Amino acid sequence: MSRTYSKVEEILKKYEYKKEMLIKILLEVQKEYRHIPKDVVYYIGTALGIPPAKIYGVATFYAQFSLKPKGEYTILICDGTACHMEGSMSLVKAIEEEVGIKPGEVTPDLKFSLDKVGCLGACALAPAMVINDEVYGKLTPEQVKEILRKLRERKEEEQ
Repeated sequence: MSRTYSKVEEILKKYEYKKEMLIKILLEVQKEYRHIPKDVVYYIGTALGIPPAKIYGVATFYAQFSLKPKGEYTILICDGTACHMEGSMSLVKAIEEEVGIKPGEVTPDLKFSLDKVGCLGACALAPAMVINDEVYGKLTPEQVKEILRKLRERKEEEQ
């Protein structure tokens, strides 16, 4: 895949090519591409004079970064103690049944990705999930399936 780097250049210019702005640069790159592509890591490394290994070190240290593409709808299922006890794994199973992916995977059309996290900090809403910063709580597997169907339908209507 051939990529133009005009968006990356805009981001680098915004932060004046400063090495100390690497985390903010990576956050914007990820927002643009829904992950941090390997070729972009090398591009940023060359532009900032930072070895790619150091950039990978930062990108793998912080949990909010991903080196693999994420879906347009990024689903986070809480598997902390309260959510686990209230049935969070049944929510994961419902997602697997509805969109066909397991934690750590993305649908082939890049519409949905699923990750299991240790805690969302929404224990009173157990079991909980987050989709693109929107929190859903006290869920049943059927409610999860319905939410995913609505997201899929909404997207189809927009096209």
